[in-house]
Amino acid sequence: MVKLPQTIREYKTRGDKPQNLRLEQASLSPPRASEVTVKIHAVSLQYRDLLVVHDKPVSTFLAGRYAGARGELVPCSDGAGEIVAVGAEVKRWKVGDRVCPNFALDHVCGDVTKETKATALGGNIDGVLREYINVPAYSIVRIPDHLSYEEASTLPCAALTAYCALLGPRPLKGGDYVLALGTGGVSTFAAQIALASGANVIVTSSSDEKMEVARKLGVQHRINYKKTPNWDEEVRKITGGRGVDHVIEVGGPNTLQKSSRAVKDSGWVHIIGFVSGGEHGIPVETAIWNAITFRGLLVGSVMQFEDMNRLFAARDIHPVIDRVFTFEHAIDAYTYLESQKHVGKVVIQVSKD
Repeated sequence: MVKLPQTIREYKTRGDKPQNLRLEQASLSPPRASEVTVKIHAVSLQYRDLLVVHDKPVSTFLAGRYAGARGELVPCSDGAGEIVAVGAEVKRWKVGDRVCPNFALDHVCGDVTKETKATALGGNIDGVLREYINVPAYSIVRIPDHLSYEEASTLPCAALTAYCALLGPRPLKGGDYVLALGTGGVSTFAAQIALASGANVIVTSSSDEKMEVARKLGVQHRINYKKTPNWDEEVRKITGGRGVDHVIEVGGPNTLQKSSRAVKDSGWVHIIGFVSGGEHGIPVETAIWNAITFRGLLVGSVMQFEDMNRLFAARDIHPVIDRVFTFEHAIDAYTYLESQKHVGKVVIQVSKD
C-alpha cells in the first residue's frame, strides 16, 4: 500500500465567485473500512460548478441551493484518479485501479431520491478539486482502458447525463433523430452517443467554428441559431416535417418553446440545463396535444455509469476536451468555462505523475 501524505492541497469556496477560490492545506485521514483513497489526477468543470462558486444565483429556482448554501466547500463533482489505499473490508478494488467517483456517492442504482441527492459531490458535500479523496468503495466506477485520466474526468456528470437521456426510459434507435442544443459538455456527449448508436444528429450553435468541431465528430446537420433564429422550423425541414425523437434541452425556459415545436409527436424533451435563462414554462397545450414527454434529469447511478463505460469502450468514444489547465491555475479554468468559448469540456490537471 502506498504511503499516504498527512496533508494535501484542496480548493475551498464560500460561494462568493470563482476568483475567490482559495488553495489551502488540509489533513488526509486513512480510508475507513469500507472506503478507498483516490489520488485525483484530473477534474473537469461543468455549469453547475459555476453555480456553486458564484455569490449570486442565476435563477430564483437556485436561490439557496448552491451559492453559499453550505458555507465553505471543496467544489467540483467530476474527477478521475487511481486508488492508493483500500479499507480493511474492501474486496473488489485494489491499489493502482483507475477509477471515477460517481456524481452522487450513494446513488448506486434505481431512482434519484432526497437521500442520494444529499451525497452529490461538490454541492452538498465536499467535492474533488483536491489532491486526494476518501470515498465509499461502492461509489466508484472503473475507467475504460482507452481513456486518459483527463478524458475520464469528464464522464461522471456530462457524459452520464447525456447517456441517461438517450438510453433511459425510451432508448434511441438507429435512424432516430436527436437534436442537441449547443456544443457544451452534455450536448457534445449526446451527439457522440447518438452517432455511436446509429442515430441522425442535429446540433445548434451560435458559432460556425464550434459547428466545425461537431462536423468533424460526424454530426450530419448543423444550425447556426444566430443566422437561423427560427431553428425549430429548420429542424422540421431536416426531418421532413416529422420532428426529432429526442431533444437535449440545456437552454431552459428561453428555448423550451422552440424545442417543443422541433420534437415529433410522442417525442421526448430531456430537460438538463437552463444556460439561456428566461421565465417561460413548459407549453402545456402543446405537450398535451402532441403527447410530448418533458423529462428532467439529474445525472445517473453507479450502475448506469458502468453501462455507459461499456458503450464507450465498445465504440472507442473519446471525450472532446477543449483545454486543460494546471491545478495551480484552476481559477483560470473557471474563467474560461464562464466565457462559453469552449467546445466539449474544460479540464484541470491535478497530478502531474
